[in-house]
Amino acid sequence: MTLRIRTIAAAAAVSALLLSSCAIEDETTPAPPADGATTGAAGTEPAAPSAAEPEDSLVVACGNQEDVCQAWVAAFEEKTGVATSYVRLASGEAVARLESAKSNPEFDVWHGGPVDGYNVAAAAGLLDTYNSPAASEIDPKYMDPDGYWGGIYVGVLGFCSNQAVQHGLGVEAPKTWDDLLDPKLKGQIMMAHPATSGTAFTTLWTQVVLRGGEDQALDWMRQLHGNILQYTKSGSAPAQSAGRGEVATSIVFSHDCVKYEEQGMTDLVTTIPSDGTGWEIGGVALIKGAQHPNAAKLYYDWALSAEAQEIGPKHQSYQLFTNPNGAPDERMVNLDEVTLVDYDFKAAAEAKESLTARFDEEIAAAPKE
Repeated sequence: MTLRIRTIAAAAAVSALLLSSCAIEDETTPAPPADGATTGAAGTEPAAPSAAEPEDSLVVACGNQEDVCQAWVAAFEEKTGVATSYVRLASGEAVARLESAKSNPEFDVWHGGPVDGYNVAAAAGLLDTYNSPAASEIDPKYMDPDGYWGGIYVGVLGFCSNQAVQHGLGVEAPKTWDDLLDPKLKGQIMMAHPATSGTAFTTLWTQVVLRGGEDQALDWMRQLHGNILQYTKSGSAPAQSAGRGEVATSIVFSHDCVKYEEQGMTDLVTTIPSDGTGWEIGGVALIKGAQHPNAAKLYYDWALSAEAQEIGPKHQSYQLFTNPNGAPDERMVNLDEVTLVDYDFKAAAEAKESLTARFDEEIAAAPKE
């Protein structure tokens, strides 16, 4: 089915598109070796850097897929000589980790994942503002007007379905949100939990917009709950479950479904709800009180570049770029064929804590493992 773009409110604002986050890695992961990379001297105490000189090391909280996180930090380390490591975190987990280490931050920069979480972190005093010189290349609609984050990609929420499983159930791939309420899909849908996953919170806030309020959104989510097999911590994990045939369909960012289809899960098909769908801006931000603030700024500048953003498609991450100088990939979503809701990122962030708490209490508790 071909969908023509229309704005539910002011959503035609997005003109270039590129999310998700998954399970936590318990230990900091160093950048994999790369030819020409400089890893920093071991056992020596570096001299204090000048205001503009980057420190010798950097730790990134990364909200993208594992392979993309690895590629990002490896490329940055090779380019700059700054020894760079990362921890992969889902959006909700990232905010929790930043809050728990507020007095002694373990991370210097946050890269990837929906900016709903970044706005929550900014409101909690966990991020620093930054006026990056690289922002001149980015459309202001992809940059936080208060300066707490910069947009590095855009992704569109969709359905990732297993055609073989659906055929056995006698259903087609969903084309609207209400298609997910089909009784034949009982126990056949998987999504992440909105308290732990930015992807899932995008799903929840999309219902707030489409249905006219939080109460109405939770009513609809309660209906959907009857068809949910499991809520995961990771935003992209449900697509993998669909690919393995464990469920008929999943709610994920559409680029994740394309990735897993290319990795051999050939029964997968991607559909975008024609009645309007949510979207994300993936962010980059500086952590307040970071131990390596100059290296963090250098990383932030680099993350906004076309060079950095073009790394995603090389690792099957097909979010659309915010930097117009990046070379687009044909596997990216075509915005002329989707309907986007008027997604207010500030309002979503302000409502996130109370709304996810209501979801946790009224519909389903957040997964513990």
